[in-house]
Order: sequence, then C-alpha cells, then structure tokens
Amino acid sequence: MERIVKANDREYNEKFQYADNRIHTSKYNILTFLPINLFEQFQRVANAYFLCLLILQLIPEISSLTWFTTIVPLVLVITMTAVKDATDDYFRHKSDNQVNNRQSEVLIDSKLQNEKWMNVKVGDIIKLENNQFVAADLLLLSSSEPHGLCYVETAELDGETNLKVRHALSVTSELGADINRLARFDGIVVCEAPNNKLDKFMGILSWKDSKHSLNNEKIILRGCILRNTSWCFGMVIFAGPDTKLMQNSGKTKFKRTSIDRLMNTLVLWIFGFLICLGIILAIGNSIWESQIGDQFRTFLFWNEGEKSSVFSGFLTFWSYIIILNTVVPISLYVSVEVIRLGHSYFINWDRKMYYSRKATPAEARTTTLNEELGQIEYIFSDKTGTLTQNIMTFKRCSINGRIYGEVPDDLDQKTEITQEKEPVDFLVKSQADREFQFFDHNLMESIKMGDPKVHEFLRVLALCHTVMSEENSAGELIYQVQSPDEGALVTAARNFGFIFKSRTPETITIEELGTLVTYQLLAFLDFNNTRKRMSVIVRNPEGQIKLYSKGADTILFEKLHPSNEVLLSLTSDHLSEFAGEGLRTLAIAHRDLDDKYFKEWHKMLEDANAATEERDERIAGLYEEIERDLMLLGATAVEDKLQEGVIETVTSLSLANIKIWVLTGDKQETAINIGYACNMLTDDMNDVFVIAGNNAVEVREELRKAKENLSGQNRNVSNGHVVCEKKQQLELDSIVEETVTGDYALIINGHSLAHALESDVKSDLLELACMCKTVVCCRVTPLQKAQVVELVKKYRNAVTLAIGDGANDVSMIKSAHIGVGISGQEGLQAVLASDYSFAQFRYLQRLLLVHGRWSYFRMCKFLCYFFYKNFAFTLVHFWFGFFCGFSAQIALDTSYWTFINHVFIWGSIAIYFSILFTMHSNGIFGIFPNQFPFVGNARHSLTQKCIWLVILLTTVASVLPVVVFRFLKVNLYPTLSDQIRRWQKAQKKARPPSSRRPRTRRSSSRRSGYAFAHQEGYGELITSGKNMRAKNPPPTSGLEKTHYNSTSWIENLCKKTTDTVSSFGQDKTVKL
Repeated sequence: MERIVKANDREYNEKFQYADNRIHTSKYNILTFLPINLFEQFQRVANAYFLCLLILQLIPEISSLTWFTTIVPLVLVITMTAVKDATDDYFRHKSDNQVNNRQSEVLIDSKLQNEKWMNVKVGDIIKLENNQFVAADLLLLSSSEPHGLCYVETAELDGETNLKVRHALSVTSELGADINRLARFDGIVVCEAPNNKLDKFMGILSWKDSKHSLNNEKIILRGCILRNTSWCFGMVIFAGPDTKLMQNSGKTKFKRTSIDRLMNTLVLWIFGFLICLGIILAIGNSIWESQIGDQFRTFLFWNEGEKSSVFSGFLTFWSYIIILNTVVPISLYVSVEVIRLGHSYFINWDRKMYYSRKATPAEARTTTLNEELGQIEYIFSDKTGTLTQNIMTFKRCSINGRIYGEVPDDLDQKTEITQEKEPVDFLVKSQADREFQFFDHNLMESIKMGDPKVHEFLRVLALCHTVMSEENSAGELIYQVQSPDEGALVTAARNFGFIFKSRTPETITIEELGTLVTYQLLAFLDFNNTRKRMSVIVRNPEGQIKLYSKGADTILFEKLHPSNEVLLSLTSDHLSEFAGEGLRTLAIAHRDLDDKYFKEWHKMLEDANAATEERDERIAGLYEEIERDLMLLGATAVEDKLQEGVIETVTSLSLANIKIWVLTGDKQETAINIGYACNMLTDDMNDVFVIAGNNAVEVREELRKAKENLSGQNRNVSNGHVVCEKKQQLELDSIVEETVTGDYALIINGHSLAHALESDVKSDLLELACMCKTVVCCRVTPLQKAQVVELVKKYRNAVTLAIGDGANDVSMIKSAHIGVGISGQEGLQAVLASDYSFAQFRYLQRLLLVHGRWSYFRMCKFLCYFFYKNFAFTLVHFWFGFFCGFSAQIALDTSYWTFINHVFIWGSIAIYFSILFTMHSNGIFGIFPNQFPFVGNARHSLTQKCIWLVILLTTVASVLPVVVFRFLKVNLYPTLSDQIRRWQKAQKKARPPSSRRPRTRRSSSRRSGYAFAHQEGYGELITSGKNMRAKNPPPTSGLEKTHYNSTSWIENLCKKTTDTVSSFGQDKTVKL
C-alpha cells in the first residue's frame, strides 16, 4: 500500500486520515486506568482468590469470620499497586507531553508560525535550525549549505554519533529560504507505506510536469539532530506513530518475575490442597452429624429434620474454605512488596554504584523485578555508549619497522606511563589539541631530526582523509569528521606538527612543521566495503605526483612492491601485537607516480565515469590498477575507548555462566574490534563464524555450514573424553544446547539477520547462536534488536536482560525481562523506558552478582519460612476440627493472634529502645539523681576484667558448637563443593611448578578492521565541491579524550579457573 502526500494542502491530505504527530508511550488514561489496571492486578491468582473469598465471607450461613478481615488488606494491596502503576504512567505522560509540546516553525498561510509538534500534519513544510531535533520524517527541500546539503546526527536511531549527509533534489534546493516560493510549492509525493526500515526509502516526487525519484538520502528521519547546517526546510511525509523511529519502538509490557509465576503456580496447588482439606472436613461433618449430631440437637433451637447431614457437610465445606484461607494469606503479597521495596532502596543507596563524575546514583525504577536479577542467563548489550565511550585515541604506531608509543614491560603488563613519564611537549602548542597526550619522546626526536619516513607517514595522515576543517569564534581549529577514527588520526598528525588546515575541491592545505604547504588534489579513490582502503593522489609543490593510501592491512599488504618483504614481516608482527592489545589498526603506504602514466590513467578514469554500462566495475578496476607496487610506511593503532571496568565486568559475568550478545547499529569491523577489546572475542577461539548472506537461501546455507563445521570440530577433539552424538534437526520449541568443547563466536549483519529471523531459518540461527560463546549482531535496526530478544525469550525459556543508552535501544529494553538504561551521551530515552538505570556498564556486575543474588536468596528464604509458618498455623485448625465435631469453629481467635503478634513485635522494639535511651540519658539522671547514679556505667564497666571474661566465655560458648558442627559436617558429610575444593587443594600441592609459556595467537581478523564508515565515503562529495561552504558555520565542540584502563587480575582468574575445571574433568567425574 502506497502513501500520497501533497505539500501545503491539509484538506487534501486529511481525506486519507493519516496519523497526526502526537505520540503516546503511556499505558493508561483517566478513563481506562481503573478497568485496565484492575484487570492486570486480578491476573494474579491470589488477588482473584481473595476476591472470591470475600464474596464467600459475605454469606452469613457459612462465614464465621467478618468480611473486613479480607477486604481491608485486599483493598490496601490493590491500592498500593495501583498508585505505583499510576505514578509510573504519570512520568510517561509527562515525557510524552514534553515531546509533543516542543516548538517547531511550520509554514502556514504563507507565514512561518510556531506550532507544537503534536499539531504538525502530514504535508506541512517545516523549518529546522542548527542543533534542533527533527519533528517528523521529512523530505529535504532546501538548506543553507551549497547544493541543498545538510548534516544530521543519527544517534537516536542507530547509536552512531558521526555525521551523515543528506542532500535535496536540485529542483527543490533552488527554493532556498524564499517563503513565497516555498508556500507555492505543491509537489505530490507517492511513496511506500510506513515501515521500520531505517536505511531504505522509495518514492517519487511529481512537480512541474516532471517526476523525480526519491531515496533514503533525501529523507531526514524523526529523532535526528541537524548539525553544522544553519537551516533547512522539509516536507512532512510520516508523522507521529508512522515515523520510522516510532515504528521501531516496542510497546510497554507488563513484566512479571519467575517468582511471581512460581507463586501463582503454588497458589493454585495450595488452593487444590485447601479444597482437599475442606472435602475431608465436610465428609467428617456429614458423618458426625448423621451418627452423633442427633444427640446435640435438643440443645439447639431448630426444628427436627430442618437440616440434613449432607447439607450440613456442604455448608461446612465453604466454612472451612474461609477458616483455612490463612494457608494462602494476603499478607504474603504485602510482605513480598515490602521486601522488594527494601531491596530497591538498597540499590538506590549503594555507594559503589554511584558515579561521582556526573553525580549519578543507581536507580531502581521498578520494585517488582529485583529477585529476577539473580536469574539472568542472557545479556543483550548495545555497543556505542554502553560498552564504549565512542572516543578514539591515537595510542601507538609502527614507522619503518620501529614501534612508537606505549610499550608493555617485561611482564607483559602496561605500565602507568601517565604517572611515571612526562607527556610529549608538542612542537606547535598553540594549535595542538590540548586533550591529546603521547608519552613516547622518541617519535618527537625522530620528527626533529628530520627522519623522511616519519615525515612521510605523518603527511599521509594529514592528507588522506575526508575530514572538514573550520575555525570557531575564538580562532581555534575545529575538525568535522565522518568517523571518530579519522578524527583521531588527523588530530595525532596535527599534534606532531603536520596540521590539516583546509581543503577545496582541487587542493588540500596543511602546515608542515610551521610551513604552509598546498597540495593539488588530482584524484580521490574513495573507501567502500569491498576495497576497505582509501587513497588520494596529489601533486606536491615540487611537482611530484604522490599516491597516499591507508586501509586494512590484509588488503593493503597484497598491493605492496616485492622489495617490502622484510619491512612487511616486521610490520605484520607489530600489527599482531597492537591487535592483541585491542587496538584498531590501519596500514599506511605510498607510491610515486609518473606524470605520463597518471595522465593516461586519469583519462581512462574520466571515460569510466562517463560510461553508462558497468561503470562501477570499470572504476574499481582502474583503482586496482594504480593502487599497486606500493611502498609500506608503517601502521597506526587507535584505541576505541572502552568504559572503565568493561573488561572485568564481561569476564566476571562470563565466569557466572551469563552469555553476552552485542546488538549494535555500528559496522561489522568496529563491532569485531570492540569484541576483541572487551575479551568477548579472543584469538584463542576455535573459530569465528561470519554470516553475511544476501538472501534467505544464502543465510540458511551459511548457518548450516557453520553448524556442521562446529559439530565436526567437536567430533575431532581427541582427548579421549569427548563424545559427540549425532545431532538431529530440532524444532524451535525443543531446541537443546549441545555440549560444545571449545570457544566459538558468531557474527551476523543486519541484512542477513532480517532473513535469519524468518520462520524457517529461526531454528538454525538460534541453535548455532546458543552453541557459541559470543554473538555479535551488526547493523541491526531497533526493531531487530527486540526481535532477537524475543526469539531467545520465547524458545530458550531463559531470563534475559537488555542494556543500552539511546533511543535506538528502547525496543530491546522493553522486550527483555529486565531493561537497564545507561544515562550516557544520547539522552534519557533509554533510562525512561528502563527498569533500572545507572551511569556505567561496570555497575551491571554488582547489580546482578550482588543485589540480584541477595534479592533472590532472601526472597526464597522468606517464601520457605512464610509457607512453613502458615501451614503450621492453618493445620492447627484442621486438626482441631476432629475435636469440635467438624463444626468449623476456630481454634485460635484471629484478633487475639493479631494482637499478640503486634505486642511482641512492636512492644519488644519499644521496650528495647526505651531502656536504651533511659540508661544513657542525662535528662533522666537530672530528674532522678538518686535512682540513676551510674550514668555512663557501660564505659567504666569495660575496665573490669571479669566483664571481658564473661564476654569471651559467652562468645566461645556461642561459636564453638557451630564451628564443631560445621567441621564435622564438612568431614563426615561433604557437599559437592566441599569435595571439589578438597580435590583442588590436593592437586595444587601435588602439581609441580610449571613455567609459563607465551600463548600463540590465531591469526586475528581484528587487524583487518578498517576504521571508516560502513557506507561509501565522502570522496566524491569532496571532489565535487558540493559540501564546500562560503563561510564558517557555528562552532562545535571538539573530540573528547579519556584514558582507558588496562585489563586486570580477573583475566588471569578466568584462565586459572578454565585450566582447573578442564583438568578436573579429565581426572574425576562428578554427577550433579
């Protein structure tokens, strides 16, 4: 179904009844709150049970208890829950109103008027200004930039903070900012129906008797932010719930814990047990009435034969249902909610989860899911802003076979250089980035000494990129980068004296050690996913033609001249070392070109660009032809800043047998690099499966090949103790995780994932993914994130947790059993939709392994005690029935029992504090000096030796029995854990000390991670001059730099644990 939209014509568009721009994320309104909330609450079996019990108590013939003993606690529980739900929904309404009431300039009646977002209609023309949120999905008409270009940030959609370019049609870009021409614009857009595909759009604009095709490059989506563009105008295509952002947002779901479900099941079983007790007592009453009851009727005021024994048993049955209702007391749910509330406050008050830099504490935004934290099996995590800070830092490099930068010491551990050495004093302090630090002074010495290889290396970094430069009002040089990686490399060259100053479509100007040099830009060989490299061809002031290239080493090394063999081997070793430290690497090379050869090649390139058939293939062939016989210069190593403590957290959670899946909108190479940096991917893994099929058939074939490869490798493991049974094709509802020996990883991109999530491929995907230690999904949309979570929830029957920091993670957070929001750089959308929130990923470890475990342990202990107590109390009445003629009398009066409970609980507390304050009160001494002559006697009594002797003897007498009991239990009746611990100690004593050998690494695909955008670069845009501005736009902030903490003790712990468990499995078999 297609959509037809006419510009500046609300009457025409209203006949199609398109949705307005108002959004709703709340669950209730004033009219629906009561019925919907009551319906949700009475889905709890206990609430429904007590409602039925209340109805029974209103019948005087069968009730021996007053009805208010049930209705008061029931109304209290329902009211407390309703208030909590209303409060949560109030904040959702508040957030919706805040968004809906944002102001936007809308062209109405040939005038720009301020309108609220919720009043914007399909077909309206909107004006956006720099740093402003986009109100709806717009067709870009014109902008302040040349050729109708504009720059947008899509962090709310895909988590990426690098800028994207959108450009208007040439016929509409001529409208400019002329309000009269824009008001007369009456183009008709015919496009696809609303959908959730963020990277695709198809449509046609009909205007002035001509048709123009539209694609995703012409559309600005809701949730984007306009950057580095003074203004732009756009026509609303999709509004409100029809926008792609809202199409990718999941619905708010009612979440229950496994404890809740267990309690519902227990209540059903206990209710069945209660009915059995009632039937037994009713039968006893009928027998008693028929045999013995006649003897007592003379004392009762009823007529003979008025009441039969069977009818008496029937009434007695319902009476005992009421009397024995304490077997499932409503106080259970009140107590559970109070305990959960206390656990929530423990999380809120935890100082170890408080982030002091931003004064952000952890927050439990719900009180009903605490114990579920201790049962997590799968974690689904975003990458950008969750695992990383999205800040790139130039750390090390290899130039002409020599490493510069931070070097590990002899113990293979990074030294804290920031504390032991002074940072490098850069040559041009006035233009250096103040936040960039480098600690190896040898590189600066080589630059000062005029090392030609070092100079050429830095020159490549300053020339070969797509960065745009500008100056802010203070005269400071600001770089606008397509990706943070490029920004890190250009900033490094800038600090070492090779400063990129400006560019035009024909020239690049840099400052080399204080001297301005302008290079003529002859050709720009752009990056794409196939080439995985980029090159520039320039003519220097001496007239020499140079080709400078940087890219993935696996690609670039194939293009080198044979004379580079020795340097290639050395640089390759350096790259492996960099990759082992989790750094993102690129190879750097250059080539001198002959003037005549270049002219011939450039003529062929012009012909290829003008070709109508096989244009891309011919251009790619010419690029391959000139990018050969390169001379290697070296390699760069950039650190993608992880958040503090990520590595330790991931390792700890892996030791807890929790699987972590990374679902990111970023490109595959970047996600793989982060996987290595976090130790989720390692070079010691048996295999890493990459799924990149373009259709369902290819994806299914790749998944099955990966499964066969994995199963085949398992069968070939030859230690004599691994036996793999032949696997059968499993249905989705019975997928069982096969025992896998070794570590495997699965990497799949969003395009392939869309096919893999189809019904006939789901089983293959889930089966393979669950057998892998790590799963990384790249280029996924927000809806695909939610679909992956739902897949695991539905068919693995596992407790899931989703964690993210942006609006693109909201669907995933809502779909998981538990959603965690990180209050990061991308707003508060994830936090508002989450169940728990904090500021750093590392706090997840404490949330799950401390608070989650404690909450689950306490709740289970409480439930065991509570059911024991209530069964003991209830069965007294059951037993008493045999002594009271099954007459449904109560053995213990409930009011008396309640009074005794309150006296002992509150009375003991009151007496304790009364005595405490009395004995240590100066006021009581002033009132009764004769009666209290020894105020402060506790302090003086501690000087007496007999007091300490009594304390010691009491302590020993209290502790000794417990110590003896535990000692005897461990030795006489050891548990499985005690046996394993004893065996490990014996093995440690018997094992001879072994020298640690260096680990051999598998050839890592991480080195080939090309650190540029996933799409084709901006080379063509730069050389065309379309994005060159007449004057500088408003200033923007520069790149931020922070430091990355190295790995710690926990990796060694993981290694030792793995070795111990594997060796234990060979020597001894323990049956669980």
